[in-house]
Amino acid sequence: MTPHRFSRSEFLSLSSLLAGSALLAGGGEARAAAAPAPVPATAQPTREQMEEVRRACRGFVSGAPSPDPGPELVRIGEWIQRQGVREDFYGNAELIQSFEKKVADLLGFEAGCFMPTGTMGQLIALRIYADAGRNRNVGVHPSSHHVLHEDSSHVVLHQLHDVILSPWTRPLLAGDVRDAREPLGTVSVELPVRWLGGQLQTWEQLEELKQTCQSRGVKLHMDGARLWECQPYYGRPLPEICKGFDSVYVSFYKTVGALGGAMLVGGRDFIREARIWRHRHGGDIFHLYPYVASAAMRLDGALERIPAQVRRAKSLSEALAADSRLTVLPRPVPTNMFRVFVRADIDALRRQLFRVAREDRIWLAGGFGPTRVPGVLEAEFTMSSGVDTLSDVEISRAFRKLLDGL
Repeated sequence: MTPHRFSRSEFLSLSSLLAGSALLAGGGEARAAAAPAPVPATAQPTREQMEEVRRACRGFVSGAPSPDPGPELVRIGEWIQRQGVREDFYGNAELIQSFEKKVADLLGFEAGCFMPTGTMGQLIALRIYADAGRNRNVGVHPSSHHVLHEDSSHVVLHQLHDVILSPWTRPLLAGDVRDAREPLGTVSVELPVRWLGGQLQTWEQLEELKQTCQSRGVKLHMDGARLWECQPYYGRPLPEICKGFDSVYVSFYKTVGALGGAMLVGGRDFIREARIWRHRHGGDIFHLYPYVASAAMRLDGALERIPAQVRRAKSLSEALAADSRLTVLPRPVPTNMFRVFVRADIDALRRQLFRVAREDRIWLAGGFGPTRVPGVLEAEFTMSSGVDTLSDVEISRAFRKLLDGL
């Protein structure tokens, strides 16, 4: 099998998709607002008009407004006071160390290191493996965060070389590793694959991938930014899912909803070296405790909500797929996220999204972005608290109104 390497133009198209979907991120609750001023049906709403309408909505399928920073910081401060937390100095404090141990234990590893960003944590993991094995080739999926979202940092900063192993349309498999056109030192696997709407390998495929890398002496790293959402699909404890990976990164602002930050977990010697590299990357912030506290106060609650979010994603995705004008990916939905595709003119669709939001106070999406197929648009949907006030029937009705008006 010849792996597919995407051209520069294809990746630029993906960048356009990202720009078109920039308003999808966020979380929080709707606020009461005055009725927005009317906009002519043929006029394209401004960003300010879109935001005014969005904040007046009663429910959000995606793109719920973020909470005000002031009250949010107060909540973190109150939690710190209740816990009796003392400030840290460059990450040295009981709060940080106990949280690192908690997450490492949760995932079945010996140790963990809190990182200011996931980009930093993953670069560190790949660099350690490249130096140890003297092989700077990193096997990745074409939608890997390393390739699409880091301005080639793995190449520029660490002289690593990405080897695209699989086609865009499915997750990375063991056969892709066996058929790699270049010798691999490391393979980085995203669970689930964000740009495929949360697709995952089957359990058998994942186990074969682990075994293949181990038998070939290839280090296996997990981009687990959304790892938490995988557990209901596999129906196994998190340590069993992670077993066979040499290291795992998890995010604390995705799903968990913290201010930011990430964790890199692995063996003790690996994490000891990762701390040195965190310092080299400028990641030893004088005080980490606000970020760690924000994650620590939310993690347990976020994990408890995921099974219900996955069930909601399954029911809503099937309700939307009942309309032949919409295409849902993947089906069935394995996690709490999915993608919706529609054939439409992008300006007309954005006007209709604005109209539905203004008239029905339902925010469907911040915007559909272009795909590599001309005339086909897509949006990403991740279940969060903003959708809880809406039923599947209400959302389906709003989508029908959206499409009928095109």
